[in-house]
Amino acid sequence: MTPEPVSPQAPALPGAAVIRQRWRDAVFLHWRVDPAVVAPLLPGGTRPDEHDGDTWVGLIPFRLEASAFLRLPPVPVLGTFLETNVRLYSVDERGRRAVVFRTLEAQHLLPVLTAHVGLGLPYRWARMRSRRRGDELAYASERLPAGRPRTRIRVRLGEEAVSGDPLADFLTARWAMHVQRGRRTTYWRNEHEPWRLFRAELLELRDELLADSGLPGLAGRPPDSVLWSPGVTTRFSAPVR
Repeated sequence: MTPEPVSPQAPALPGAAVIRQRWRDAVFLHWRVDPAVVAPLLPGGTRPDEHDGDTWVGLIPFRLEASAFLRLPPVPVLGTFLETNVRLYSVDERGRRAVVFRTLEAQHLLPVLTAHVGLGLPYRWARMRSRRRGDELAYASERLPAGRPRTRIRVRLGEEAVSGDPLADFLTARWAMHVQRGRRTTYWRNEHEPWRLFRAELLELRDELLADSGLPGLAGRPPDSVLWSPGVTTRFSAPVR
């Protein structure tokens, strides 16, 4: 089936929001990849989503804040943490576009265990740091308890706004995720305001997460797209099979 159109405007959720979060200071590093390389890494019933003949792999650090469930207030302390994820781009048999997470490195152990066991998401506990000085933003992560794999990302934040770019929309205007739990693939919808996107310059990348996620050698070449955003507030509805 033909994939649904890419749109920077999120369609309305199909039901009530069950999770709310704020994503801040997101950095988007992306590489072009042959779809045949990515296909074996995706959940059943999905295939690589493509733009201009290639699929894409993202390495994305950010600060997650004010995580809340149902109508409850935000979770204190543990509801705010740093996260770095490796994600792929998928489309299912109904043409629904989504992301697939290969890993979600996160700072606090309890949310990691809750999301991993309760939601089936591949969260991993990591020691993480971030620093912003002027127009430079840096993130670092070391998975616990062994301290490996690691990643360090440092970018210079640009002021050139990105709007109406088909590739930027394809990479960031993603309104769902496919999650594999055993033999089942579930589909989670989300919505948020359109991303405010800006160009960024990569100053440093020392990464082991991509290789650990089944994509060796990718971090050895410069990313094909580097963007950043001040952030959005997002909401997720309950998953469906």
